[in-house]
Amino acid sequence: MSENISEIDYRQVAEYALEPLIIHSDLKIIYINQAAEKFFRADREEVVGASPLDIFQETSKSAIDNRIQSAYEQPANVIEETIYRMDRTTVDVELYCHPVMIGDTKAIQTYVRDITEKRQAEKKQKEITKEINVLSSTLVPLFDGMAILPLTGAIDEERALHLLDKVPENIMEQNIESVILDFSGTYSLDSLVLDYIFRINRVLSVMGVHYIITGLRPELAMQAVDLDMELHSPMIALNVKEAIKKLSEHAA
Repeated sequence: MSENISEIDYRQVAEYALEPLIIHSDLKIIYINQAAEKFFRADREEVVGASPLDIFQETSKSAIDNRIQSAYEQPANVIEETIYRMDRTTVDVELYCHPVMIGDTKAIQTYVRDITEKRQAEKKQKEITKEINVLSSTLVPLFDGMAILPLTGAIDEERALHLLDKVPENIMEQNIESVILDFSGTYSLDSLVLDYIFRINRVLSVMGVHYIITGLRPELAMQAVDLDMELHSPMIALNVKEAIKKLSEHAA
């Protein structure tokens, strides 16, 4: 078995690999595979002999040059970069390189992975998260001067910080005098996030806004106790209906 493995032509392995592959030495490209020809939209003859730095933006060239020099000694970490194809269109990629020997010559073998779809998915997720954060801080009016803030889903640190920033601002803009913080739809909170949520309560108290918490499940209440957060009965209600009743009595 070991003899058969030693007879493998690794040039063929590289040539027919699905991912683009570049081999370069002394800042001169000496080989690209078929996938790289297709990826860079150029014939092999157009690429071989060029500098690997040519595909990078000017702002990245110095750092990439340093990375290449250190990669002669050990594999470099995977990085993300925006590079140029031969037609000068840009593409976002992951790059991984490691040293190889081509005969007696030290060289660098670089793998190129198109991450355009990954970047688009990340962008879309950020947009969705932004929309969720905006919706999560939206106060729903109930009566004059009274509103409810329905907290739903999982609340992470980013979302909690957004709430801490936007909820008091929205209360002032809408002239809210009393607000219901409804946790009924919340299914995931950690201690850090819960601390942010209760900071909102303290800010509301300073603003003179009367608030009541509803839908606080036993495990969330226990977390609050563990964090030494004082929960007095006037600020707790079993449900929204009871909270409205308490707020109405307070207003009267």
